[in-house]
Amino acid sequence: MNSLVILFISIVCLVLGYAFYGKWLAKVWGVDPTRPTPSHTMADGLDYCPAKAPVLLGHHFSSIAGAGPINGPILAAIFGWVPVLLWVVLGGIFFGAVQDFSALFASIRHKGRSIGYVIEENIGERGKKLFLIFAWLTLLLVVAAFTSIVVGTFNGFNAQGAKVPANGTTATISCLFIVMAVLFGFFVYRKKAPLGISSVIGVALIIVSLVIGIKFPIYATGNTWLVIVLIYIYVASVTPVWILLQPRDYLSSFLLYGMMIAAFIGVFVAHPTVALPAFTGFNGIKGNSPLFPMLFITVACGAISGFHSLVSSGTTAKQIDNEKDARVIGYGSMLIECALATVSLIAAGILFKDGALSALPPTAVFATGIATMIQSFAGASSYTVAYALIILSVSVFCLTSLDTATRLARYMFAEFFLKSGEDAKSLKGWKKFITNPYFSTLITVAIGGYLAVGGYAKVWPLFGAANQLLGSLALLAVAVWLGNIGKNNKMFYFPMAFMYVATISAMIITLISNFKIVAAGKATFSTQGLQIIFAGLLVILAIFLLIEGVRVLAKKKPAQA
Repeated sequence: MNSLVILFISIVCLVLGYAFYGKWLAKVWGVDPTRPTPSHTMADGLDYCPAKAPVLLGHHFSSIAGAGPINGPILAAIFGWVPVLLWVVLGGIFFGAVQDFSALFASIRHKGRSIGYVIEENIGERGKKLFLIFAWLTLLLVVAAFTSIVVGTFNGFNAQGAKVPANGTTATISCLFIVMAVLFGFFVYRKKAPLGISSVIGVALIIVSLVIGIKFPIYATGNTWLVIVLIYIYVASVTPVWILLQPRDYLSSFLLYGMMIAAFIGVFVAHPTVALPAFTGFNGIKGNSPLFPMLFITVACGAISGFHSLVSSGTTAKQIDNEKDARVIGYGSMLIECALATVSLIAAGILFKDGALSALPPTAVFATGIATMIQSFAGASSYTVAYALIILSVSVFCLTSLDTATRLARYMFAEFFLKSGEDAKSLKGWKKFITNPYFSTLITVAIGGYLAVGGYAKVWPLFGAANQLLGSLALLAVAVWLGNIGKNNKMFYFPMAFMYVATISAMIITLISNFKIVAAGKATFSTQGLQIIFAGLLVILAIFLLIEGVRVLAKKKPAQA
């Protein structure tokens, strides 16, 4: 199949979904541009800080993307390009984008608070606590998976001890990004510099940093970078959003958009044939992975991601300037991610050879595929530059997701100890100590860092299922809230039920496979032990929370003002 045809079908469907379904949802739910948002009514200069739509779109998209829309579709390519494309497009329009948009809207209407608070007000305090535990455990997996991936893209040496120039360049540029972000935030938010002029200067500095990175790569070991990355996400998660989070994500978005444009141009001009079969069977290429539920878990962020609901209701809702921006930021960002997932699938498909997928890690598959297309019309010398830039972009994706995830984990951890209407500043004793931002962030970084030591391959299978299950819980929470205020919530029923069945099934499969390894005497605590503990806890929490939600839905509460 021609890759251009695949990309064209995907883009057309996604645009139509945004124009019609997304617009309909905004009308049905009652998005009101005249209603003040929490960024204005609760502005504190730390977390609640209004951001212009382009800036917030950059932050939100950078935060939700991570490595998910790249890793997931490439790993799921074992089932063929048709099942993956169908799930990316249909799942994105009717599952993922609905969840992201609705979670953002619900949070805006709940003073910018998390889905946990939405659950507390509409399901009960017990439901809130169950959700917060579930969300925090999932965020630990996010921190672990993305930390491992970032460290891998920064690691200056391969297994043989030889230097890896592309990784050294990525490390240098990423460090320069942080410096640029602080300067950008200072001039835009404190000196009120014009956003347009500042953006042009920022893009110019990005280009300068690329040149510096190529000329002066930083070479350090993976362990060194692990410590540095953990220190960075700790600092980034406790500083005001205008200092680092908003500006870094906004500047990063230019690089990310540039990468996607380059990828689209590569497909448009080169339009190579996707050698991957349309369908390889219900058990994948090797015959040992059932299409259901694994396809719907493996694609992860490319179709629906529970992590997105935490971003929407965690940092984005506290910064949104006007409710009318919720559709483009919530619904639109997810569809952009679906387009990226399609390009990732194409990259895997064109490298398919001799009946097998590439043995390279997903990030390398993506970079190799896109760089190969660009090289076909831009010349052989363009390959190295394109490859390095793509690896850098993926690293930026992950790093922005990392600091956002750590900040969200801090919110969730503190919220667990707060009662309804209680403020963290009023706490005393051990609760005041444990909910302190510095302490709660430290716990998250320490545990996430420990889980990251073994590499993303150990965490990713469990992260996928936990992430999708979190999406089901978010859909449940918003469905209950909309039902309680008399709004149409029927669009949530099928996505919620489907993802519950798929994710619980995947978790059970994970538990069974790990118990078999334990029975064979080949298990280790850092791999099978942790997967059993996490999977077991998540399944139990999800079932109890589902029971709580269905109980409330069944009562059919009257509409509230």
